[in-house]
Amino acid sequence: MSDHYYTRTPNTAHDRHLLETELRGYKLRFVTDSGVFSKSGIDFGSRVLVDALQISYNARVLDVGCGYGPMGITAAKLAPKGHVTMMDINERAVALAAENVKLNGIINATVLQSDIYERVKGQAFDTIITNPPIRAGKEVVHRIFEEGAELLVPGGSMWVVIQKKQGAPSAAAKLEAVFGNVEEVTKDKGYRILRAQKEV
Repeated sequence: MSDHYYTRTPNTAHDRHLLETELRGYKLRFVTDSGVFSKSGIDFGSRVLVDALQISYNARVLDVGCGYGPMGITAAKLAPKGHVTMMDINERAVALAAENVKLNGIINATVLQSDIYERVKGQAFDTIITNPPIRAGKEVVHRIFEEGAELLVPGGSMWVVIQKKQGAPSAAAKLEAVFGNVEEVTKDKGYRILRAQKEV
């Protein structure tokens, strides 16, 4: 079986290159590589989530499955007085995200290698953002929802992007079961942005 991005240590040969793009009006640069999610460009779902994301300037944000960092780095720009923790199980993605944090002059972000939430247990966040690893299976995705709810402060929100054909209805149902308060913020080309809010 070949590697996919939800792999702790990808074995695929390196193929590094630099992307230059714009997210939420910020000109950003990202080094990417083989063995990580969407290596050839920012995927459409992440762009839709970033465009929809509403966070306060001092938010504590957690990016679950950060890949090489586009969503977390944009969140750090949107929350200049806050802090973003970016996590991924993929060691190559984590190294790239840390490199890209420096490349874009981000000083309010931390990058961790972590299997879901193992490295942040006991911490509290205002916002969790995730483009969940659908290929890792429903059990992993549902753990992201369930365990993430425990890390959010009362009134905090989890923002999820998911494609309709990849299980958006069942993901929405799971979020509803966990949070009880879920709204579809926007949708574009089959991608749905769901915002689940923890009770105050």
